[in-house]
Amino acid sequence: MTTAQPTDAAAPHSARERILDAARTLFYRHGIQATGVEELARAAGVSKRTLYSLFTSKDQLIAVYLERMDQDRPANERLLLRDDLPPRERLLAVFGRPPASAAFRGCPFHNAAVELTSPAHPGTAVIQAHKRAFRCQLTDTARQAGARDPETLGRQLALLFEGATALVTSIDDVAPFDDARSLAAALIDQATGPAAAQPHVATAHPHRRA
Repeated sequence: MTTAQPTDAAAPHSARERILDAARTLFYRHGIQATGVEELARAAGVSKRTLYSLFTSKDQLIAVYLERMDQDRPANERLLLRDDLPPRERLLAVFGRPPASAAFRGCPFHNAAVELTSPAHPGTAVIQAHKRAFRCQLTDTARQAGARDPETLGRQLALLFEGATALVTSIDDVAPFDDARSLAAALIDQATGPAAAQPHVATAHPHRRA
């Protein structure tokens, strides 16, 4: 049995897409730092020479991989774009469990942020822009749901989602999404329900003499 060797015969566009597909799988499954260029080239069926002709460095490849992930959006985040659900249900859907068949390792942007410690890394700006855009999308959906203060609710839900996905990754168990969904429902109800009545304070009158 012979093993296929990397070849440069494929068209550059096809090779580029295969490299990005390999990066998407391996970076998410094994981590960015743990995945070497040789492993990426082998998985994509190209030589290292071809890889470096298309991406000047691994850092550039990481940044392009994150840009591609930003364009495609993680599955949970795409649920905010569904027009067949009312805004409240879209917000709650973000906290749903991933399919049992999916190999879930949390948020790829959070994972990358943990690994890319240098603010100067080209991927860092992509991560930060994605997180800001996600928070804005939550805020817009909160506004559509009738939140009195959509900016605050958007920040709260973004924080809750970040914490839930991080914990799920740490313990390799998607159960925390159930608790996060319950907390999200409480936050949404509090933000969209009737405003709490302010307690009435009786005004003291000066004592009058008869």
